[in-house]
Amino acid sequence: MKQTKKPQNLTCSISLENIFKQYDETIAVDRVSFQTFPGEVIALLGPNGAGKSTLMNMISGFLAPSSGRIIVNGKDVESDSIETKKDIGFLPEGAPMYADMSVSLFLKYMIELKLNLTETEQISKAQIKQNYLNEFNRIVNLAKITDVLHKRIETLSKGYLRRVGFAQSIIGNPPILLLDEPTDGLDPNQKEHMRSLIKDMGKDKTILISTHLLDEAETIASRIILIDKGKVVADGDVSSILRFAKKDNLSDAFRTLTHTEDN
Repeated sequence: MKQTKKPQNLTCSISLENIFKQYDETIAVDRVSFQTFPGEVIALLGPNGAGKSTLMNMISGFLAPSSGRIIVNGKDVESDSIETKKDIGFLPEGAPMYADMSVSLFLKYMIELKLNLTETEQISKAQIKQNYLNEFNRIVNLAKITDVLHKRIETLSKGYLRRVGFAQSIIGNPPILLLDEPTDGLDPNQKEHMRSLIKDMGKDKTILISTHLLDEAETIASRIILIDKGKVVADGDVSSILRFAKKDNLSDAFRTLTHTEDN
């Protein structure tokens, strides 16, 4: 199946060139290539163990490929990792956080680390403090976590942990978001809010979500990249994937293309 065509007049935001990742005798990602563009919400869809999280970790620069090249906004992730990380907000699986901190203290600390504003002739200490406060208010309101700001992170439910992790990922309003299972642990209302937020933010960002939930991919993604055993087996919108698989619904197409119907 051919990959989705490049949107007109848009510069590529992420480019994967023949990415391969192997652990000892296990091949986790097998010669994957694709490009993404601003304004796309892309679901990296596949069964557990397909290589989705490994791909996300390599794009973010936290894991190096065995071979191949990853370009983020024109910069090489391996040779220019600090600069590429500035363009990416990353919500990994089991996002690490300081368990003994309150949610408020953790996010304020991360804002100072990420924005790292310095006093100059153009910006005073008071302005820096206000900028940090404005960013804090923005992310906690978007993530809807104002009611747990005083709580220690170690006391939070799985759903709130994901939402705090999401708030951390959007600090600085990066142009690219990598969200690994962003609705994991959320209740139905929280899932609806998160999916709506991702869809809205995706109008002017590149958002890549890793998921094994078919309804999530179908609901919020403008494009699906279907992964099986480390390989891309389909890449396109829902209708094109259904035509390729010769099926009437995404569930049947998923089982056919990942060969789960044979198991």
